[in-house]
Amino acid sequence: MELSYGEKLTLIKLNGLKKVKFEELVKETGLEQVAVMRAVLGLQAKELAKLHERSEKVVKLTETGKKYAEIGLPEWRALRLLRERGKVTLDDLREVLSDDELKPIVGLLRKEGWANVRKEDGKLILEITEKGLKAGERPIDKALKLLAEKGVVPVKEIEKLVPVKELKRRKIGEEETLTEREVEITPEGEKLAPKVELKREVSVLTPELIKSGKWREVEFRKFDIKAPVRRIYPGKKQPYRAFLDKIRRRLIEMGFIEMTVDSLIETQFWNFDALFQPQNHPAREWTDTYQLKYPKSGFLPEDELVERVKTAHERGLAGSRGWGYVWSPERAMLLMPRAHGTALDARQLAKGVEIPGKYFTIQRVFRPDVLDRTHLIEFNQIDGFVVGEELNFRHLLGILKRFAVEIAGAKKVKFLPDYYPFTEPSVQMSAYHPELGWVEFGGAGIFREEMTRALGIDVPVIAWGIGIDRLAMFKLGIDDIRYLFSYDLRWLREAKLVW
Repeated sequence: MELSYGEKLTLIKLNGLKKVKFEELVKETGLEQVAVMRAVLGLQAKELAKLHERSEKVVKLTETGKKYAEIGLPEWRALRLLRERGKVTLDDLREVLSDDELKPIVGLLRKEGWANVRKEDGKLILEITEKGLKAGERPIDKALKLLAEKGVVPVKEIEKLVPVKELKRRKIGEEETLTEREVEITPEGEKLAPKVELKREVSVLTPELIKSGKWREVEFRKFDIKAPVRRIYPGKKQPYRAFLDKIRRRLIEMGFIEMTVDSLIETQFWNFDALFQPQNHPAREWTDTYQLKYPKSGFLPEDELVERVKTAHERGLAGSRGWGYVWSPERAMLLMPRAHGTALDARQLAKGVEIPGKYFTIQRVFRPDVLDRTHLIEFNQIDGFVVGEELNFRHLLGILKRFAVEIAGAKKVKFLPDYYPFTEPSVQMSAYHPELGWVEFGGAGIFREEMTRALGIDVPVIAWGIGIDRLAMFKLGIDDIRYLFSYDLRWLREAKLVW
């Protein structure tokens, strides 16, 4: 029969003791408690020893209980002062009680019948009663004394005096389960123990052991490589963060240039006006966008650009008649958390672009909405555009489908007609999720000339804005968008990005 070093040592010590408490066996072997328990369980499996366990619910003193055992319960300290003076105020009781003890003291004294309470000049006055003068030891006092003497007392013994829940309520005692273990050698163990040869156990074959020949005198520890071990979770990127980084890398590999910006706050000029969205459009109201209270307004860009945008709105550009209203620069200066990444498209086009050129950005955006498994009020959006001489709507659909299938991993994609103030024609893209069905996750179109001409661009620009959070649901295999920002450690550890 093969025994480990720990099992051999434990069996030899146990043979001399026959039956012993587990803690005593730990001392005798000189091994760690965990090692002794492992050895005992191994011996028990081989029928060489038996482990006897007996569990009992006990009560032990808390730190508060230890303090009360020394200085007395709050009601007794209050009663001693009452006996000395006859009547006291709450301020008087502060001499012997802490603020925490003072809060329930009136109720405790009235419950025991030790004091009467009345008001005098707006102050509470406590007067001692006959019962207070004759008060003696109560069951709770006996329980506290018993705990102070023994430290740990069985629940059934305490319950004869006072319910345990009362001691817990007053933070005097706490309940726990005490397990007593004894180890006993079996007749088979007694027969085998004298035959056991104990050698020093080593886990590594060192050059010194080989050179000295002492390897013959030691026993090498056996390792079970199939034994279950504690799973280790190494550090890694947050799953959604890793997804965004992969998307960014894919787009850069496809030749796109990333647009960057420092602030999450935009003026309505860039968020709406530069996109040819009229100032009376319902999407600009508080029900559809957030607005800043302070500071309320920002600054407009150079006058020439502002004038072109104003003209586009009031009278139109590129053959358009515009929206036909008086454009307000004050409205355009209002500040807001960015409602869509398309605002950065406008900024980049006004700044200047390469023709042909491809640009993208991944930005956090904010919109009032009802939180559910497919909607957030703060989320990420990937926006992009391609600018070039010969671009048309077919090019746009091809880019969107490639993005959804190759990058996002959607199995089915469909396009539906849609409307946006700054694109014509416009299209909505939906993808099929196995749990949620068809999910809308993007809008796209060709930027209107009224917008691009005002920003200084004379060639077609195809653009899109995609809810990248919803695409991440496909790649991470989740059916609730809120999980992307979850603190659930199990999901954070086990989530895998499928590409």
